[in-house]
Amino acid sequence: MTPPSPAFPLEPERLAVLLALGFFFGLAFEQYFIRSRIKPPGGVRTFPLLALAGALLYALDPAHGLLLLGGLVILGAWLTVYYRERLVHQHAEAEEDGSGGDRRLDAGIMAPVGNILAFLLGPIALAQPLWVAVGIAVAAVLLTGARDRLHALATTLGSEEFTTLATFLIVIGIVLPLAPNEPVTSLTDITPYEVWLAVVAVSTLSYLSYLMQRFLAPRHGILISAALGGLYSSTATTVVLSRRAAAATTALARTQAAIVLATAVMFLRILVVVGIFSPTLAFQLLPAISVLCTLGLAASAWLLWSERGAAGTREDRPAASTNPLELSTAIVFAILFIALSIAVSWVKIRFGQGGIFALGVLAGFADIDPFVLSLAQGTARAIDFNVAAAAIIVAASANNFLKAVYTLAFAGRVAGARPALALFALALAGVPAAMYLYTPR
Repeated sequence: MTPPSPAFPLEPERLAVLLALGFFFGLAFEQYFIRSRIKPPGGVRTFPLLALAGALLYALDPAHGLLLLGGLVILGAWLTVYYRERLVHQHAEAEEDGSGGDRRLDAGIMAPVGNILAFLLGPIALAQPLWVAVGIAVAAVLLTGARDRLHALATTLGSEEFTTLATFLIVIGIVLPLAPNEPVTSLTDITPYEVWLAVVAVSTLSYLSYLMQRFLAPRHGILISAALGGLYSSTATTVVLSRRAAAATTALARTQAAIVLATAVMFLRILVVVGIFSPTLAFQLLPAISVLCTLGLAASAWLLWSERGAAGTREDRPAASTNPLELSTAIVFAILFIALSIAVSWVKIRFGQGGIFALGVLAGFADIDPFVLSLAQGTARAIDFNVAAAAIIVAASANNFLKAVYTLAFAGRVAGARPALALFALALAGVPAAMYLYTPR
């Protein structure tokens, strides 16, 4: 009599990968508990067996999964007993050494979770693509091995950082999917979804720069801080650095170089933001942006080269003036974006495409991001690429002129003259660059 075929085909390569993953996870598990006085259940032998048991129970009844569910219930009941006994044992130890209620009891929740996850690797390896099982095992190992680093991170992060992250998730995960993708007014054909997508793009770039400023820049000096500040907000960074230059007694040239560096990086920020929404416009901007950014980097290097005696001086990062992901900031940005989108459409109809340049100058003295994004999204509709590219450079030049004025105002004539001169030169260099972009080729 021919034996019945198995209810689920067991592929040898999947079982081999499963056993390897269980062994890998078991090694990380034992390393986690190597300094523990109590050896918890699980490890290099148990985890491969648990994974194999889960796979076999699933293979015997893949349609209903009753055998797998039964095995999971039995394993969970046994781990519950272990968890309870360990908690009682630690409580008794606390009573013996006199710490009583002052001692934090660690019932070892990692042990039950690790065993259950090892058991579930079996059905996952059979029912899902192998990369899913591999990814889960690798994530479990990384999280297990990073215990000390994750605890240190939780200690380092304050409540403000969690609030910022929650705001970021609200902006991306809740507001964006709910925004309608249809125009709601005849004044502009940009939809609420496109408006909030622009908010998400700028907020994400600012948030990443903010995190790097917060956790990387304090260890790498003021120049790295300035570069990250240019990605976050070159205007705010210029103001902070200019105030520092006014009070600097050492490494003044380094602070001056940092002011210009923030503006040089701003050009890269413009190119990235535009490229997200209009790669064609970004390609149109690339020559002018490359030249202006190179000029800014050269001016920054010249200022740094003139530094005497304080080349090794390191300073803390310039603190960001505001949280980049406050909801009020996002709402203000969205309002500015809508207003400038309507203004671009009205100016184009009333004064022709040339009127957009005047609007760019005004935007440069306020916030260029909404203006840049309104052009990046509007070029696909009714605005010539040459006009849009030239108007963006005009707005950036006006913004550089404003930052030069800020530098003189906050740093003073002595400390602010050289970086202000460099920023004025970048503003003037934007004029031929805009003319080059505006000329049809």
